[in-house]
Parts: sequence; structure tokens; C-alpha cells
Amino acid sequence: MMTVKGVKVSWMALILVGLCIVAFVLLAARGGGVVSWFQGNRLVLVQAVVTGLLLGGVYSLVSMGLTLIFGVLDVLNFAHGALMTLAMYTSFVLVSSAGFGPYLSVLVSVPLLFVIGVLVQRFLLNRVMDQPHENQLLLTFGLALLIENVLLMFFSATPRNVGFPYAETGISLGVTTIQGPLNILGAVADLPRVIAFLGSLVIAALLYYVLRRTSLGTAIRAVAENPDGAAMVGIDVRRMHMITFGLGTACVGAAGALVLPFLSLQPTTGEQFNVIAFVVVVLGGLGNVVGALIGGLLIGLVQEIGGVVLPGVDKLFFVFVIFVLTLLLRPQGLLGKKS
Repeated sequence: MMTVKGVKVSWMALILVGLCIVAFVLLAARGGGVVSWFQGNRLVLVQAVVTGLLLGGVYSLVSMGLTLIFGVLDVLNFAHGALMTLAMYTSFVLVSSAGFGPYLSVLVSVPLLFVIGVLVQRFLLNRVMDQPHENQLLLTFGLALLIENVLLMFFSATPRNVGFPYAETGISLGVTTIQGPLNILGAVADLPRVIAFLGSLVIAALLYYVLRRTSLGTAIRAVAENPDGAAMVGIDVRRMHMITFGLGTACVGAAGALVLPFLSLQPTTGEQFNVIAFVVVVLGGLGNVVGALIGGLLIGLVQEIGGVVLPGVDKLFFVFVIFVLTLLLRPQGLLGKKS
């Protein structure tokens, strides 16, 4: 927060106002007037907002585990995207070979990724916890390459797809049946993306509850704040590190299953989320789960609305503009605390 003439203003509000001003200037420079442009592109903007929110939900979902790991272990996990790909292939095998639905496969992929996360932290990352960040980065980057090449060896580079199970029948809620795609204020929203968005909200709520309302969450937050102090009061710091990394990878395991119905699956699919996830984590505040949720939604909106305002510019340009502004104005993130 900052104070302007006695009024407290959040940095998020300042960034959003700044983006609006830039957008208005760019629109005015294009000619035809800002109001007339908005009137002529109202439906396009509504579609961009809806798509941005749904896309931002996916970004948030992928970033929650990453921000939890960095906030507690202070580890740069560049294997996060590869672990997500591993979860997607796990769900793919369950769907194609065992007859699971893609969303039912969460019951397997989440516990499996939790166990993998615990093992990775116990036998690999635990060895570099006290070493410089570049050692952790190289180790996790090497782990990512290993996972991707193992997947390439078993599944080849052929893109795989899993159909949406409710495409024809819709989702029955008893009194009504939801049939996709949905119409939201004239915009089209694919049902699989809506489910992934709602899943991100549910996972964020569960993670927040675990961290804030349970003894396990209290222990994890204590280790994040002061590992030495936590050890002095009887908390097993190494055990909390393993559990935290397991929870972080379990989150990305859920993300992999939820996005599988609308993403093409290859051994390198998770790579596209790595950079975005780090931007979201920095934007929301390191270690802040709610910040990851808000940051993901904001990045999704900026990416899609920016693409409408300047259609000839790569959408990632707007993401990195936000990233640079955050580093300059609020390096601890929108919801982060000053160290």
C-alpha cells in the first residue's frame, strides 16, 4: 500500500489504472476515437475478458504449487512444468488404457505426484538446500530434461489428445443439464476451460484452508518464516520441506488432469507454463497462494485484452511489461511482504 494525500492506494490499483491509461492512449493514437472503438468492439472485449479469466485460472492453478515451494523451501523449481507434463501423461494413460475419465484421474495423479515430490525433495533437493540458487536451478533444470526425455522415449513426440467426456451428453446437475459451450454476456466459454477455472478456485480454497486452519499449515508457515525457530519448538523442518514440495507437485498434478481435455499433449507441453508461472509467482508475491490466484487472473486478462488492443503484438509482450513494472514498483509482489 502507499498513501496519496492521506488516501491509501494499492499497487494493484495503480498498475491497473496505468494499463487503462496506456490502452486509452494507444486507442486514441489509432484514430476513430476511444468511445467509438469500444462501441464497435464491445463483444470482442467481452470475449477477451472471459477468455482471459479462464486462461488466468489455468495460470493460477499451475502457479500455486510453485509459489508454495518457493515460499517455504526457497527453491527455484524449473522442473515444475515437466512434472505437470508427467501428470498429464499419467492421466492420459489412465484414460486411454484403464477407462478413467480425465477428471476422475485426479484421484491417481494427485497422490502419485505428491509421492514423487516427496521423493524428489528427500533424495535430490535436500542435498542443495543450503547451496546457492544457481545450484538448485541447474538441478531442477536437469530433472526437467530427464523427465521430458523419458517421456519422449516411452511416448514419442507424437501429439496426443483426450476428448472431453461431456461433449455430447453435457453435465447433469439434477434439475438441469449444462451443455457446452457456454454463452456469457455474448462471449463463448468452452466447458473444459470453465471446469479448469472452477477447479483452480477450489484448489486455492483448499490450499488456503490447509495453510491457515490446520496444524500442518501452521507448521509449514512457521518453517517458511523462521526454520531455526520452528526447529527449536519441535517442528521437524526436513519433514515439512518434504510435505511442502509434495503439496506443490500435487497441485501441479491436479492442474495436469484438469487441462488435459483442451491441451495437446507432448513431452514438452509443460514448458510453455514455466515462464508464465514464474511471472505469476513474482507478481502475486512469493509464497502467497491468494497472490498466485490473483496474479494468474491478472496475467490472463492482460494477455487477452492486450491482444485485442494491439493485435499485431505478441501477447507475451504484455505479460513481460507487467513483470517489469512489478519488479520496479513492487518487487515483493502485489500481496507480498517487504523482507
